Parts: sequence; structure tokens; C-alpha cells
Amino acid sequence: MKIAIVGAGIIGITTAYELACDGHTVTVFERNSAAAAETSFANAGLVAPGYVTPWAAPGMPAKVLGHLLSRHAPVKIGLPLSAADLSWMWRWWRACAPEVYAKNRARMQRLAFYSRQRLHHVCAERKLEYDRSDGYMVLLRSEKDQKLTRPGLQVLKDAGVSFSEIDEAAARLIEPALNPDTRFAGAIHLPGDEVGNCRQFALLLKDEARRMGVRFEFEKTVVSLRPGTAPSLTLNHEEKEQVFDGIVVSAGWWSAAMLRPIGLSLPMAAVHGYSISANILEPLNAPRSAVMDERFKVAISRLGQRVRVAGSAELGGQPGKMRADSLNTLYKVLADWFPGAGQLSRGMQVWKGARPMLPDGPPVIGPSGAAGIWLNLGHGSSGWALSCGSARALADLMAGRKAEVDLEGLGIERLRA
Repeated sequence: MKIAIVGAGIIGITTAYELACDGHTVTVFERNSAAAAETSFANAGLVAPGYVTPWAAPGMPAKVLGHLLSRHAPVKIGLPLSAADLSWMWRWWRACAPEVYAKNRARMQRLAFYSRQRLHHVCAERKLEYDRSDGYMVLLRSEKDQKLTRPGLQVLKDAGVSFSEIDEAAARLIEPALNPDTRFAGAIHLPGDEVGNCRQFALLLKDEARRMGVRFEFEKTVVSLRPGTAPSLTLNHEEKEQVFDGIVVSAGWWSAAMLRPIGLSLPMAAVHGYSISANILEPLNAPRSAVMDERFKVAISRLGQRVRVAGSAELGGQPGKMRADSLNTLYKVLADWFPGAGQLSRGMQVWKGARPMLPDGPPVIGPSGAAGIWLNLGHGSSGWALSCGSARALADLMAGRKAEVDLEGLGIERLRA
């Protein structure tokens, strides 16, 4: 088939690769001048399937309200809030019901474990090497933090995740550079999880896909879609439609506006995250892999010769404006755990990215309901962790095959229920 993909982030690139593996003729349209330039650009890089869970969880509304006045809150509500933001928050609140959360958590984790398997398969098959390291540790500052993690540990056990609860001394053996002046209650160590540079992987896989015949068209904004047995799209500054056998929409946050004119109303919000990346000043002072500060929901990752600090979830506000409190929280957490690890005086990269998040958590993968239009979107903050599995599953569906992973609850019909 002749297939178009809208969006060259991690989801669009992995989808292009898997479709090319199946022998399709693929063209990817991207509005930016380069691949992986938005949500995939500078995320935390965590591939931790057991921690891929919906943001819509029991108790979360109370936690969000409790954080509103906190300077270093992991979740922030910005002003102004649009009517769409308020509608999204209402649907998110309803999805926090325990029975809804349990279903969506199972859906996301099932896909996450499959996706990690596919990631390893693709890397081995294509001999891809990028900045990555094994292991992941969740740092618990107090006994209260330990108690709050107890329900999550049962989730990990139920999912068959290998982990261990360790004390401060054991944590320091795994991560010797942890600040000796920062005392903490303990940690959860997940040796089978990993961290990797999402954008680096995306660019490597893009080159592999290009060698397989995939065309990448940059600075090409899709302004309209036309469903049908021969669906078409129109680009900016072009009057002539381009016709395909199928069109896949994987354009992140922009997907919702693109699909609205063809009758698809997706309840998608841009939940912004932040990161700072710096060259490692002294390797002995830097993390060996990745740690998460459970209280502030901030990850500190070792990516080759750089350290990245990522976190925050910001709904509403002004997309182009950096929030000082969010950045200050990242600097604080880095100073608490790994002071002197990064060169902060020069060469710093500061990033804010919009995560395309659906209110109940899981992405949508499969036919859109509009003839010829397919969806692979709404992965939120878990796009990197879910990308390879989502791409393979969609390629199987488009070929008329049953996916290797159970896709129950990951279709468009979930949002219409």
C-alpha cells in the first residue's frame, strides 16, 4: 500500500519503520524542519513498563488540589484555562474511578512490556547504538513517601516486574554519587528497566527507514484530510491533494485539530513537561543510570556524557512561556541528589514540550472510523516507552493481521463509550 504518516516524532518514525518492514511505500510529512523536534526532543528517556500508568488515578484529584499552592509542585494548573481544558479535566476526574483506572493501567502496562520487547528487537536487528543505560531507582525521601508507594508495589508484583525495596546504604552502592548530605528513607530498585535518549534513537531509526525507501518531507504542514477509499491530504501552500491508500495521524498534540474537520473530536490536552540537559562536569558525581525523586516526580538520567533532569506536568497556561517554578524544581532536585554533576554555567539545554494526553491515559491505536484514516496518538508522557509496540501493532492492523499484543481498550471506541 501507499501510506502517508503525519508527524515525525518517535511515534511517526517507529510507525514508518514498521510499515516499511512490511513492504509498504511510506511518506512521512512533518511540519518542523527536523525529526523528533517536539515532544520527543528532550524527554526523561525512561523505559520502565511497570511505572507506565494513567495520570487519571484514584486520589489524584486531591493530590493535584493539594499541590496548587506548593512552589515545587509536580503538577501545576496554569491560567488561562480554555473550555477544552475544563472539559478534559472533567473527563479526567471521571477516569480516576478505581475500576476505570485498573482497566487503563492494565492496558498501558501490557503495551509497555510489549513495546520494550520490540525496542530491544529493533535495536538488535538494526544494530542501533545510542546513549542508554540499564537500571532505574525510585528514591523515597521519607517514611511517608514509602507508605504512599505501597499500592504501587503491589501493581509491580501483579505485573511480574523484578524489583527490590532497599535501604539508603544499598541505594548508595548502586548510585555512589548520591549526595551524602541528602538523607532518605530508602528506594525501590528496578534492574530490568532502562533509560535511553529518545531523540537519538528516533534519528537513527529515521535513517534506517530512509534506507528502506521511506520518504521524509520536512516543513510540510498538513492542512486538511479527506477520508475515503482513496484518502487524501492537502499541504500548506499547495492546492493539489495527494492521494494514498491509507493515512496515519501521529502528529502529537496537533492531531486533535487536524481530525476535527472530518468529524473526529478527540479529548486531547497538551500537558507540558520540562527538562534541563547539561554536559557532565565530573563523571564520578553523576548518576550511573536513572533515578526518580518520588516526592517531586522528577527523573535524573545519565545519557552518555550528559545528565538530564525532567519532570513537571502543567495543564493550561501559555504554551510558549517557561514557568520559573517548574525549572527551579528541576535545579533543586538535581542539587539535592547529584550536586556538581552537570556543567550548569554554559552549554545548558532548557526544554518545554507538550505531551499529547487523553484524559483516561492510554493511547488510541487503529482505525479512526473515517475511511482510510488510521490513528496512533495520545501517548502522553509515555510515548517513548510505548512507541515501538504501538507501531508494530498498528502495522499489523493495517495489514489485516491480529496484533501480537492485546489491543483491548486501545481503539477509538473507548473514547465514545
